[in-house]
Amino acid sequence: MKYSWERNLVVLWIGVFFCSTAYSISIPFLPIFLSTDLGVTGHLEIWSGFAFGITFLASALISPFWGSLADKYGRKPMLIRSGFSLAVLYMISYFVHDPYVFLIVRVFQGLLAGFVPAAIALVATNTPEEKTGYALGIMATAGATGSIIGPLVGGVVSHYYGNRNAFLFSSAVVLLSAIIATVFAKEQNFNRSKARSHVLDDLKQAWANRAFMTLLGMVAVSTFSVMILEPLITVYVLEMGVTKTNASLSAGIIFSSVGIATVLMAPRWGRWGTRIGYGKMLFIGLLGGGIGNFLQFFVTNYIGFGILRFGYGLFFAAVYPSINAMIVQSTDSDFRGRAFSLNQSASQIATMAGPIIGGLLGAWMPIRWVFIINGSALIFCALLYRAKGQPRPVPIRESGTAG
Repeated sequence: MKYSWERNLVVLWIGVFFCSTAYSISIPFLPIFLSTDLGVTGHLEIWSGFAFGITFLASALISPFWGSLADKYGRKPMLIRSGFSLAVLYMISYFVHDPYVFLIVRVFQGLLAGFVPAAIALVATNTPEEKTGYALGIMATAGATGSIIGPLVGGVVSHYYGNRNAFLFSSAVVLLSAIIATVFAKEQNFNRSKARSHVLDDLKQAWANRAFMTLLGMVAVSTFSVMILEPLITVYVLEMGVTKTNASLSAGIIFSSVGIATVLMAPRWGRWGTRIGYGKMLFIGLLGGGIGNFLQFFVTNYIGFGILRFGYGLFFAAVYPSINAMIVQSTDSDFRGRAFSLNQSASQIATMAGPIIGGLLGAWMPIRWVFIINGSALIFCALLYRAKGQPRPVPIRESGTAG
């Protein structure tokens, strides 16, 4: 069969959608699972923060190793390895009854992860140059859609069938991702004899590009602002008076409201960005997201809280599409795959740090004050970006160094 990048894009979009769904299924009920199923009675915020963040710490540490294997053996083998490994680990979570063992399982989930970055890299390297930006934009919607469906599914499954059965559901969903990747994904443009560059040389080249480094900083701050709330929202919903019986479902709906807003507005922001410029679009997204966080400080009703989360998502939906578009503009085509890899690394580090710091802050101060801190950080970044002006893109060139 003749290779079709469009068919490959559809296949990998479906795989990433299922994988993202499988991960986000556990988000609404994880604190409740720690409390009711694993017997965590004290410092629930800290336990929740570590349970979320430790997976991404492990992933951030191991991802260079998986990246080197992907360069040598291909991205499709990484999809298969990660998909089947995660399916087994989600199933193991069903049988865990000790919180420390659960943390160990979460560490292994991070160590063996990598489905989504491998899928994005495969799309980036197997799509015609003139279609790469479009394809990467489409791939970004897969994760966003999964983040919408996952918490809703997790809330419903845990509410009606129990928290443990939700892990079995995650296992089945990510197994489907692995099967799709094994049977349907194609990797055409891969050369095992191609020399690899040194990671330090790549970092030096990236550091020399002011525009690109600014964007990496924005990715880290934006991701951190999202993830700092991950372990707190369910606990916050409980503080608003929602019973433990209904908390998973209510938190799942609130989590998904931001994703729904993203899917609704991201295409519109993308069209507006071509007219007003992606730099202005990023400023509006950061400023609107910061103000949205400030407003969440004042609500004490979970329905109003969910409405405000949706409104915040309408503005924050501009952030990631604008950053991705400017990464394409700011890097040379020969470096673009590694540029998105570094972008992924910045996101993973922030994803790891956010829940841990969020859990610590939630234990130290009332959760509603975290929204003030979060909003201040986003508004500060927006104003700083505006004051300095958008850095002029300087494409990163290959140095020819091989490793």
